[in-house]
Amino acid sequence: MSDTDLGQLSHRPQEHSVPRFAGISTFARLPHTRSLKGVDVAIFGAPFDGGTSFRPGARFGPQAIRQASRLLRAYNYALNVRPFDDLSVIDYGDLQVVPSDIEDTYTLLESEAGVLYANDLFPIAMGGDHSVILPLLRACAAKHGPVSLVQFDAHIDTWENLFGKRYNHSTSIKRAIEEGLIDPRRSIQVGIRATQPFPDDLDRTRGLGLTIVTTEELFARGIPDVTAEILRLVGPKVYLTFDIDFVDPAFAPGTGTPEVGGPGSREVLALLRGLKMLPLVGADVVEVAPAYDQSEITAMLAANVILEIVSLLAWQRRHPPR
Repeated sequence: MSDTDLGQLSHRPQEHSVPRFAGISTFARLPHTRSLKGVDVAIFGAPFDGGTSFRPGARFGPQAIRQASRLLRAYNYALNVRPFDDLSVIDYGDLQVVPSDIEDTYTLLESEAGVLYANDLFPIAMGGDHSVILPLLRACAAKHGPVSLVQFDAHIDTWENLFGKRYNHSTSIKRAIEEGLIDPRRSIQVGIRATQPFPDDLDRTRGLGLTIVTTEELFARGIPDVTAEILRLVGPKVYLTFDIDFVDPAFAPGTGTPEVGGPGSREVLALLRGLKMLPLVGADVVEVAPAYDQSEITAMLAANVILEIVSLLAWQRRHPPR
């Protein structure tokens, strides 16, 4: 077989050639490669949980998501796309981390993610805890400048410090604003519902420029109204971060800081599918901690979220803005 033939085959998942439960686990059975030639989307792991504040274990998130993604099929009927036909998608493997050192990990993640952005492709990270978003946003902003952030999350992640430390999953969005990585006035947090340590936490976060839609507001207003607000608010380049604890722990128990009273899996799909016109430049799905999962339902949901993001990109390729 020629190199050309290999290239044509290399970025397609295995379908019907082997059972889905067989073979090495890559995301959606896509090929694992570090070659970026001809690649549109690179899915990769950021297996670090040294920034978590409650239950550890998100370092095993990428591994669990890959395993659960074996169930995924190639056609998304809701968007009428076969994303792996329209886009060249790979599993890039896991980026390098230092389990005992968050700042060294940040340096490594920023550098390796920067390679993906420099090659003009779309990176999707599998966390890891939410602290990994900071180096990923640094790499994104180095390519695109300050971006809009669309954050699906139960938590604001805008504390000044935690146990006297500036870098962890509770401070990552505050640091991103301070470093000029995101434009807070064109960014939005959806699904906030966690109890707060201080009465002014939400107002303080709004004071940073961020728009907040609490879970109660999301349910009261409805998904179409909230997705319309997101599309009106954001700028021309958007980074989407999806913390799995956005979802109610009845549907996603496998996470480090679960918060009751959240949306279910159906609402997640409706929200993402309502954002077909979102001008995405990067994304992550974080905080999957498989040690607390039940029957892989959290990892399975995370895998589907990633597939929906890739499907949005495929839909946008078929429907370019006029």
